[in-house]
Formats: sequence, C-alpha cells, structure tokens
Amino acid sequence: MEDEISPVTALVAAAAEGDQQAWSELVSRYAPLLVSVIRRFRLTPSETEDVAQTVWLRLVGHLDRLQEPRAMPGWIVTTARREALRYLSSGRRLEPNDPLDPGFQAIAADLEEPDEGLFRAERHEVLLAGLAELPRRQRDLLLLLLEDPRPSYVEITERTGIPAGSIGPTRSRALERLRRSPRVRAYVESAERSELSGGDQHDAATLG
Repeated sequence: MEDEISPVTALVAAAAEGDQQAWSELVSRYAPLLVSVIRRFRLTPSETEDVAQTVWLRLVGHLDRLQEPRAMPGWIVTTARREALRYLSSGRRLEPNDPLDPGFQAIAADLEEPDEGLFRAERHEVLLAGLAELPRRQRDLLLLLLEDPRPSYVEITERTGIPAGSIGPTRSRALERLRRSPRVRAYVESAERSELSGGDQHDAATLG
C-alpha cells in the first residue's frame, strides 16, 4: 500500500499526539524544503538555523490545527518566508552592511535575480515539496539517481534495500507519484495555463 497512501497524514496525526519518531520523520522530510526557502534570503548558516528552529517551533503548535496535512509544504514555504523577513527586519544581525563595501555591493546586485532564476528556485521548492510526500524508499531512490556521478545499481541496492531488478519499476512509480503530488500537479497546471495564455512560461517539462 506504500504506493497508494500518503504517509504524511499519518505522520502529522502521530506527531500531534506526541510521537517523537513521527516528528523526527516530518523534520527529515521537510528540512530540505525549509532550508532552501530560507537560503534565498542570504542569511548565514547560523541565521538560517535560527529561522528554521523558529519555523519548527511554530509548526509544533500548528500541527493539531492542520486541516489538510498534505498542505504542509505550502505552510512551510509561507512561514519560512515570513520568519526570514521578520529576522532581517528585527535588527538581530550582528554585522551591519556597509553600502560602500564591494562585497555588499556584489550581494546586493545578485539579489536582483532574472525571471529564469526565480523560476528555477520555484521549481526547486516544488520538487522538494513533492519529494517530501513520497515514501522513504522512493524518495531515497530518486535522490540517489540525481547524484553526480550516479551510483551503480549495486550501490543503490546496498543503500536502499531495493533489489536491482526493481530499481527501474520503483523509479517509474516514484516519478508518477511525484507528478501526482499536490504541489507538483498545481505547478504544472499553472505552467500549462500560463503557456496557453501566452504569459510567462514555467518549464513544466522539468517536472513532467
């Protein structure tokens, strides 16, 4: 049943009841998404950790009010952005930025990303959100297949427990499930509507 039932709903319910293992699994699934969002605000590693901890604390108090647990990726993205902006405006950063410093000027210029850079960041967030919805073995397999250089089937079997003959079929099921995840499906549909209307084109093929 692993391929049919999302584990996120059960994890949220268990974590809300105080199950520490379920909470740890939720953190493991969504930490890459959370960190990806926060890093876009050019925070240092320690600042990123501070903001991430704040988001996790807010999630702890929000778990029992999540009417749709699979909406968690959107909640995490929105809360991470809000907390990162709040951190930047709070004055807690220890090192003031000197507008005349060449290093600051380079960072400031880089903040003005072109549209394609923004689309790429958005796709990355969507994919991380979709991956978090997958069962652990499927998620681990897709992440391994993205490594460069790609590990051999023998190594993949050793690291995931998936028999070599099942890697291909498992990959196909994982990709299909990824395409059907709420965030990925919504992104692709939005990209298709944008393309049909002649507006900005997201690269739907990347997710399809």
